Amino acid sequence: MGNGKEANSIRKRHNRGCTLSRSMMPKALDGQIVMEKTPRYFVTAETPARIHSMSKDIKLIVVVRDPITRAISDYTQIISKTHNIPSFETLTFKNRTIGQIDSLWSPIWIGLYAQHLEKWLAYFPLSQIHFVHGEKLISDPAGELGKVQDFLGLQRIITDKHFYFNKTKGFPCLKKPEGSSKPHCLGKTKGRTHPKIDTEVIKKLKDFYHPHNLKFYQMAGQDFGWQ
Repeated sequence: MGNGKEANSIRKRHNRGCTLSRSMMPKALDGQIVMEKTPRYFVTAETPARIHSMSKDIKLIVVVRDPITRAISDYTQIISKTHNIPSFETLTFKNRTIGQIDSLWSPIWIGLYAQHLEKWLAYFPLSQIHFVHGEKLISDPAGELGKVQDFLGLQRIITDKHFYFNKTKGFPCLKKPEGSSKPHCLGKTKGRTHPKIDTEVIKKLKDFYHPHNLKFYQMAGQDFGWQ
């Protein structure tokens, strides 16, 4: 354990970091809400304490999807940027002979939602955390965003009329106001075709994630229905 001077120095650096985070946020007028998004927040161990130091009353929104689909999507992004990557099936296992899943491989580890949520619940009550159902965000974007608006205490302005489904991407696109530019769709890095994965590997992953998913449902107070 470090001495008092070291601990004080760490606290000062931490406080400077929180002040810097606040200073980088845009100013908000009355009736406005400032939102910030970073994909790694939910799984980074140090983040809950840092955000709690900045604001104890902040509202947190987490988008989650079936951890198997999420892992395959993550892998698809990796192979699009890096060549000569082993197959998904190879990287999934620590020991494929005995079916031992490599839970430390990032695409697998990120999907252990209960493990990550525990760290957040040590600082924030569940009432300050809203989980967006990733699959329903695609099939019913207005419904999911309606729940987000309710959570933030906003009037439900975004409705079905603001979306249309892009068959090429496989995702809904957001319509802009009349007379403005074309609708906003996800960028080129999203909606890539996933590689076909061995069905036996998918079964192993379902067995692996099952208890973790059940624990997450219990902690979140919501059944996401991942099989």
